[in-house]
Amino acid sequence: MTYDFRALAKIAARAASDKKAVQPIVLDLRSTTDVAEYLVIVGAESTPQMRAIYDHIENTLEDEGIRLLRRDGRGSGRWIALDYGGIVVHVLLTEAREFYRLEQMWEEAKRVEWDDDEKSAPKRKAGRVKPKMLPKKSKPARATRRTKKAR
Repeated sequence: MTYDFRALAKIAARAASDKKAVQPIVLDLRSTTDVAEYLVIVGAESTPQMRAIYDHIENTLEDEGIRLLRRDGRGSGRWIALDYGGIVVHVLLTEAREFYRLEQMWEEAKRVEWDDDEKSAPKRKAGRVKPKMLPKKSKPARATRRTKKAR
């Protein structure tokens, strides 16, 4: 059975985006290496989000009929690689993604548009999201003890 790895790589990127992955990208490696045809790189802001992303990618691609050949790095908590033969998916915490800079390592590879709305959608910045500061509530007035008036 032959697979359309380009279409499957796009499906993997969309699955990652469904779980709010940070800046998913798809790279066409066919003219660069024979390791895989396509590389999908996605960021996650936390370990639980990273798990949610790779679980969703695995389930989505399984529904498409493609079998996972190898999973590596699940114990590290910073980076996981999913190998489907023609596609390799890397899910990294944002700190690990910034450190390893896989996009630069594969800079000769062509980027593949994986989402029609990708250009118009606002890009999410890598890193932790700072919570909005709520206005401080004023403290309730302290209750005072009533003293008996002298008669």
